[in-house]
Amino acid sequence: MKQLAVVLSFLAVFFLVWGLAVGLAGRRLAVRERLARLNQKARRLPLEDLEKPFFERVILPILQRFSGRLARMMTKDKKALLEKRLLMAGNPFHMTAEQFRAAQYLSAMLGLGTGMLLAAVFRAGPLSMFLGEVSLLLAGFLLPDLLLKWRIKARQEALRKSLPDVIDLLAVSVEAGLGFDAALAKVVEKSKGFIAEEFARVLDEINIGKPRRDALRDMAARNGVDELTVFVGAIIQADMLGVGITNVLRVQSRQMRQLRRQQAEERAMKAPVKMLIPMVVFIFPVIFIILLGPGVIKLIKEFSRIYK
Repeated sequence: MKQLAVVLSFLAVFFLVWGLAVGLAGRRLAVRERLARLNQKARRLPLEDLEKPFFERVILPILQRFSGRLARMMTKDKKALLEKRLLMAGNPFHMTAEQFRAAQYLSAMLGLGTGMLLAAVFRAGPLSMFLGEVSLLLAGFLLPDLLLKWRIKARQEALRKSLPDVIDLLAVSVEAGLGFDAALAKVVEKSKGFIAEEFARVLDEINIGKPRRDALRDMAARNGVDELTVFVGAIIQADMLGVGITNVLRVQSRQMRQLRRQQAEERAMKAPVKMLIPMVVFIFPVIFIILLGPGVIKLIKEFSRIYK
Protein backbone atom coordinates (compact mmCIF):
# COMPACT_ATOMS: atom_id res chain seq x y z
CA MET A 1 0.00 0.00 0.00
CA LYS A 2 2.78 2.35 0.86
CA GLN A 3 4.47 1.65 -2.47
CA LEU A 4 1.19 2.24 -4.31
CA ALA A 5 0.68 5.53 -2.48
CA VAL A 6 4.20 6.63 -3.36
CA VAL A 7 3.69 5.74 -7.01
CA LEU A 8 0.36 7.54 -7.16
CA SER A 9 1.84 10.59 -5.46
CA PHE A 10 4.74 10.57 -7.88
CA LEU A 11 2.38 10.30 -10.86
CA ALA A 12 0.18 13.09 -9.49
CA VAL A 13 3.15 15.40 -9.02
CA PHE A 14 4.52 14.43 -12.43
CA PHE A 15 1.27 15.13 -14.27
CA LEU A 16 0.80 18.37 -12.31
CA VAL A 17 4.25 19.62 -13.28
CA TRP A 18 3.79 18.40 -16.84
CA GLY A 19 0.41 20.17 -17.10
CA LEU A 20 1.87 23.42 -15.77
CA ALA A 21 4.78 23.17 -18.20
CA VAL A 22 2.49 22.51 -21.15
CA GLY A 23 0.18 25.34 -20.11
CA LEU A 24 3.03 27.81 -19.76
CA ALA A 25 4.52 26.68 -23.06
CA GLY A 26 1.16 27.06 -24.78
CA ARG A 27 0.73 30.51 -23.26
CA ARG A 28 4.18 31.55 -24.42
CA LEU A 29 3.39 30.21 -27.88
CA ALA A 30 0.12 32.17 -27.96
CA VAL A 31 1.94 35.33 -26.89
CA ARG A 32 4.56 34.79 -29.59
CA GLU A 33 1.86 34.27 -32.20
CA ARG A 34 0.08 37.47 -31.13
CA LEU A 35 3.35 39.40 -31.25
CA ALA A 36 4.06 37.96 -34.69
CA ARG A 37 0.62 39.04 -35.92
CA LEU A 38 1.14 42.52 -34.50
CA ASN A 39 4.52 42.76 -36.21
CA GLN A 40 2.98 41.67 -39.49
CA LYS A 41 0.27 44.31 -39.12
CA ALA A 42 2.91 46.91 -38.33
CA ARG A 43 4.84 45.92 -41.43
CA ARG A 44 1.69 46.13 -43.52
CA LEU A 45 1.09 49.73 -42.43
CA PRO A 46 1.83 52.08 -45.30
CA LEU A 47 5.01 54.04 -44.92
CA GLU A 48 3.11 57.19 -45.80
CA ASP A 49 0.86 56.80 -42.73
CA LEU A 50 3.87 56.41 -40.47
CA GLU A 51 5.53 59.48 -41.95
CA LYS A 52 2.49 61.70 -41.47
CA PRO A 53 2.72 64.40 -38.78
CA PHE A 54 1.22 63.80 -35.35
CA PHE A 55 -1.60 66.26 -36.09
CA GLU A 56 -2.78 64.37 -39.16
CA ARG A 57 -2.44 60.91 -37.55
CA VAL A 58 -4.02 61.63 -34.16
CA ILE A 59 -5.68 65.04 -33.88
CA LEU A 60 -7.37 65.16 -37.28
CA PRO A 61 -9.32 61.88 -36.82
CA ILE A 62 -10.61 63.20 -33.47
CA LEU A 63 -11.78 66.39 -35.14
CA GLN A 64 -13.40 64.32 -37.88
CA ARG A 65 -15.67 62.66 -35.31
CA PHE A 66 -17.00 66.00 -34.09
CA SER A 67 -17.22 67.63 -37.52
CA GLY A 68 -20.22 65.52 -38.61
CA ARG A 69 -22.47 67.07 -35.98
CA LEU A 70 -21.10 70.56 -36.56
CA ALA A 71 -21.84 70.32 -40.30
CA ARG A 72 -25.55 70.57 -39.53
CA MET A 73 -25.06 73.63 -37.32
CA MET A 74 -23.03 75.70 -39.82
CA THR A 75 -24.82 77.69 -42.50
CA LYS A 76 -23.62 77.56 -46.09
CA ASP A 77 -22.38 81.17 -46.00
CA LYS A 78 -20.32 80.65 -42.84
CA LYS A 79 -18.94 77.40 -44.18
CA ALA A 80 -17.95 79.00 -47.51
CA LEU A 81 -16.31 81.95 -45.73
CA LEU A 82 -14.33 79.68 -43.41
CA GLU A 83 -13.23 77.45 -46.30
CA LYS A 84 -12.03 80.53 -48.18
CA ARG A 85 -10.02 81.68 -45.15
CA LEU A 86 -8.46 78.23 -44.83
CA LEU A 87 -7.45 78.37 -48.50
CA MET A 88 -5.96 81.84 -48.01
CA ALA A 89 -3.90 80.42 -45.14
CA GLY A 90 -2.70 77.57 -47.35
CA ASN A 91 -4.57 75.03 -45.21
CA PRO A 92 -1.35 73.36 -43.98
CA PHE A 93 -3.24 70.64 -42.05
CA HIS A 94 -5.77 69.94 -44.83
CA MET A 95 -8.71 70.73 -42.55
CA THR A 96 -12.31 71.24 -43.59
CA ALA A 97 -14.45 74.07 -42.23
CA GLU A 98 -16.22 71.66 -39.87
CA GLN A 99 -12.93 70.30 -38.55
CA PHE A 100 -11.64 73.81 -37.89
CA ARG A 101 -14.82 74.66 -35.98
CA ALA A 102 -14.42 71.43 -34.00
CA ALA A 103 -10.85 72.47 -33.19
CA GLN A 104 -12.21 75.76 -31.83
CA TYR A 105 -14.67 73.96 -29.54
CA LEU A 106 -12.04 71.50 -28.32
CA SER A 107 -9.64 74.37 -27.66
CA ALA A 108 -12.38 76.13 -25.68
CA MET A 109 -12.95 72.99 -23.59
CA LEU A 110 -9.21 72.76 -22.99
CA GLY A 111 -9.19 76.38 -21.83
CA LEU A 112 -12.10 75.70 -19.48
CA GLY A 113 -10.34 72.65 -18.05
CA THR A 114 -7.17 74.69 -17.54
CA GLY A 115 -9.19 77.35 -15.71
CA MET A 116 -10.77 74.77 -13.41
CA LEU A 117 -7.37 73.23 -12.67
CA LEU A 118 -5.79 76.61 -11.87
CA ALA A 119 -8.75 77.55 -9.67
CA ALA A 120 -8.36 74.30 -7.72
CA VAL A 121 -4.58 74.71 -7.35
CA PHE A 122 -4.69 78.36 -6.19
CA ARG A 123 -7.97 77.94 -4.25
CA ALA A 124 -9.61 80.90 -5.96
CA GLY A 125 -12.86 82.39 -4.74
CA PRO A 126 -16.16 81.93 -6.58
CA LEU A 127 -15.95 85.23 -8.50
CA SER A 128 -12.29 84.80 -9.44
CA MET A 129 -12.91 81.19 -10.46
CA PHE A 130 -15.88 82.19 -12.65
CA LEU A 131 -14.03 85.07 -14.34
CA GLY A 132 -10.91 82.97 -14.91
CA GLU A 133 -12.80 80.03 -16.39
CA VAL A 134 -14.88 82.26 -18.68
CA SER A 135 -11.77 84.15 -19.82
CA LEU A 136 -9.85 80.95 -20.61
CA LEU A 137 -12.92 79.48 -22.31
CA LEU A 138 -13.17 82.49 -24.64
CA ALA A 139 -9.40 82.58 -25.15
CA GLY A 140 -9.38 78.91 -26.11
CA PHE A 141 -12.21 79.43 -28.60
CA LEU A 142 -10.62 82.50 -30.19
CA LEU A 143 -7.05 81.17 -30.28
CA PRO A 144 -7.42 79.02 -33.47
CA ASP A 145 -9.09 81.94 -35.26
CA LEU A 146 -6.27 84.31 -34.26
CA LEU A 147 -3.68 81.79 -35.43
CA LEU A 148 -5.55 81.50 -38.74
CA LYS A 149 -5.54 85.30 -39.18
CA TRP A 150 -1.83 85.41 -38.42
CA ARG A 151 -1.17 82.63 -40.93
CA ILE A 152 -3.17 84.42 -43.64
CA LYS A 153 -1.35 87.71 -43.07
CA ALA A 154 2.11 86.09 -43.02
CA ARG A 155 1.38 84.08 -46.16
CA GLN A 156 0.06 87.06 -48.09
CA GLU A 157 3.08 89.14 -47.09
CA ALA A 158 5.42 86.36 -48.25
CA LEU A 159 3.60 86.20 -51.60
CA ARG A 160 3.93 89.97 -52.05
CA LYS A 161 7.65 89.93 -51.33
CA SER A 162 8.50 87.04 -53.65
CA LEU A 163 6.26 87.98 -56.57
CA PRO A 164 8.54 90.59 -58.30
CA ASP A 165 11.55 88.24 -58.32
CA VAL A 166 9.41 85.39 -59.62
CA ILE A 167 8.05 87.59 -62.41
CA ASP A 168 11.62 88.50 -63.41
CA LEU A 169 12.49 84.80 -63.60
CA LEU A 170 9.38 84.22 -65.70
CA ALA A 171 10.40 87.03 -68.07
CA VAL A 172 13.95 85.67 -68.44
CA SER A 173 12.61 82.17 -69.12
CA VAL A 174 10.16 83.42 -71.75
CA GLU A 175 12.89 85.52 -73.40
CA ALA A 176 15.04 82.38 -73.56
CA GLY A 177 12.40 80.76 -75.76
CA LEU A 178 10.28 78.82 -73.27
CA GLY A 179 6.51 78.87 -73.40
CA PHE A 180 4.54 80.27 -70.49
CA ASP A 181 3.75 76.84 -69.02
CA ALA A 182 7.38 75.74 -69.35
CA ALA A 183 8.47 79.02 -67.75
CA LEU A 184 6.10 78.33 -64.84
CA ALA A 185 7.67 74.89 -64.46
CA LYS A 186 11.13 76.48 -64.41
CA VAL A 187 9.98 78.89 -61.68
CA VAL A 188 8.64 75.99 -59.62
CA GLU A 189 11.96 74.19 -60.05
CA LYS A 190 14.16 77.15 -59.11
CA SER A 191 12.01 78.88 -56.49
CA LYS A 192 10.84 78.02 -53.01
CA GLY A 193 8.06 79.18 -50.76
CA PHE A 194 4.36 79.80 -51.13
CA ILE A 195 4.54 81.30 -54.63
CA ALA A 196 6.26 78.16 -55.94
CA GLU A 197 3.56 76.02 -54.32
CA GLU A 198 0.82 78.09 -55.96
CA PHE A 199 2.42 77.90 -59.41
CA ALA A 200 2.90 74.15 -58.96
CA ARG A 201 -0.80 73.83 -58.23
CA VAL A 202 -1.62 75.88 -61.33
CA LEU A 203 0.52 73.54 -63.44
CA ASP A 204 -1.16 70.48 -61.94
CA GLU A 205 -4.59 71.89 -62.76
CA ILE A 206 -3.50 72.70 -66.32
CA ASN A 207 -2.09 69.19 -66.75
CA ILE A 208 -5.40 67.57 -65.77
CA GLY A 209 -7.25 69.61 -68.40
CA LYS A 210 -8.26 72.84 -66.69
CA PRO A 211 -7.95 75.94 -68.90
CA ARG A 212 -4.97 78.11 -68.06
CA ARG A 213 -7.11 81.21 -67.54
CA ASP A 214 -9.36 79.46 -65.05
CA ALA A 215 -6.38 78.01 -63.17
CA LEU A 216 -4.78 81.46 -62.89
CA ARG A 217 -8.06 83.08 -61.81
CA ASP A 218 -8.54 80.43 -59.13
CA MET A 219 -5.02 81.06 -57.85
CA ALA A 220 -5.72 84.78 -57.52
CA ALA A 221 -9.10 84.16 -55.85
CA ARG A 222 -7.89 81.73 -53.20
CA ASN A 223 -4.97 83.93 -52.06
CA GLY A 224 -6.60 87.35 -51.84
CA VAL A 225 -3.42 89.27 -52.74
CA ASP A 226 -4.09 92.39 -54.82
CA GLU A 227 -0.71 92.31 -56.55
CA LEU A 228 -1.23 88.69 -57.59
CA THR A 229 -4.73 89.51 -58.87
CA VAL A 230 -3.35 92.37 -61.00
CA PHE A 231 -0.60 90.11 -62.35
CA VAL A 232 -3.06 87.36 -63.29
CA GLY A 233 -5.37 89.89 -64.94
CA ALA A 234 -2.51 91.28 -67.03
CA ILE A 235 -1.41 87.79 -68.13
CA ILE A 236 -4.95 86.79 -69.12
CA GLN A 237 -5.50 90.06 -71.01
CA ALA A 238 -2.20 89.68 -72.87
CA ASP A 239 -3.15 86.12 -73.79
CA MET A 240 -6.56 87.21 -75.07
CA LEU A 241 -5.19 90.15 -77.10
CA GLY A 242 -2.12 88.34 -78.41
CA VAL A 243 0.31 90.84 -76.87
CA GLY A 244 3.92 89.80 -76.24
CA ILE A 245 4.01 88.41 -72.74
CA THR A 246 7.64 89.38 -72.08
CA ASN A 247 6.92 93.11 -72.06
CA VAL A 248 3.89 92.54 -69.87
CA LEU A 249 6.01 90.64 -67.35
CA ARG A 250 8.67 93.37 -67.28
CA VAL A 251 6.05 96.08 -66.72
CA GLN A 252 4.38 94.08 -63.98
CA SER A 253 7.68 93.49 -62.19
CA ARG A 254 8.56 97.19 -62.35
CA GLN A 255 5.15 98.27 -61.09
CA MET A 256 5.21 95.81 -58.20
CA ARG A 257 8.62 97.00 -57.06
CA GLN A 258 7.40 100.58 -57.16
CA LEU A 259 4.31 99.60 -55.19
CA ARG A 260 6.43 97.79 -52.62
CA ARG A 261 8.66 100.86 -52.27
CA GLN A 262 5.60 103.07 -51.78
CA GLN A 263 4.25 100.71 -49.13
CA ALA A 264 7.59 100.79 -47.31
CA GLU A 265 7.57 104.61 -47.37
CA GLU A 266 3.99 104.60 -46.08
CA ARG A 267 4.92 102.32 -43.19
CA ALA A 268 7.92 104.55 -42.40
CA MET A 269 5.64 107.61 -42.24
CA LYS A 270 3.26 105.79 -39.89
CA ALA A 271 6.07 104.76 -37.54
CA PRO A 272 6.27 108.08 -35.56
CA VAL A 273 2.53 107.99 -34.92
CA LYS A 274 2.72 104.40 -33.70
CA MET A 275 5.68 105.24 -31.46
CA LEU A 276 3.79 108.11 -29.81
CA ILE A 277 1.57 105.89 -27.64
CA PRO A 278 4.44 103.84 -26.10
CA MET A 279 6.36 107.05 -25.47
CA VAL A 280 3.43 108.70 -23.69
CA VAL A 281 2.51 105.62 -21.66
CA PHE A 282 5.93 104.18 -20.77
CA ILE A 283 8.75 106.68 -21.41
CA PHE A 284 7.37 110.10 -20.38
CA PRO A 285 6.18 108.98 -16.90
CA VAL A 286 9.65 107.61 -16.14
CA ILE A 287 11.27 110.86 -17.31
CA PHE A 288 8.91 112.91 -15.13
CA ILE A 289 9.69 110.72 -12.11
CA ILE A 290 13.45 111.09 -12.66
CA LEU A 291 13.28 114.87 -13.17
CA LEU A 292 10.63 115.83 -10.64
CA GLY A 293 11.19 113.09 -8.04
CA PRO A 294 14.03 114.77 -6.08
CA GLY A 295 12.22 118.12 -6.03
CA VAL A 296 8.99 116.55 -4.78
CA ILE A 297 10.90 114.74 -2.01
CA LYS A 298 12.52 118.02 -0.90
CA LEU A 299 9.16 119.81 -0.91
CA ILE A 300 7.63 117.08 1.23
CA LYS A 301 10.50 117.37 3.74
CA GLU A 302 10.23 121.18 3.88
CA PHE A 303 6.45 121.12 4.43
CA SER A 304 6.87 118.47 7.12
CA ARG A 305 9.36 120.74 8.97
CA ILE A 306 7.08 123.76 8.67
CA TYR A 307 4.02 122.01 10.07
CA LYS A 308 5.97 120.46 12.92
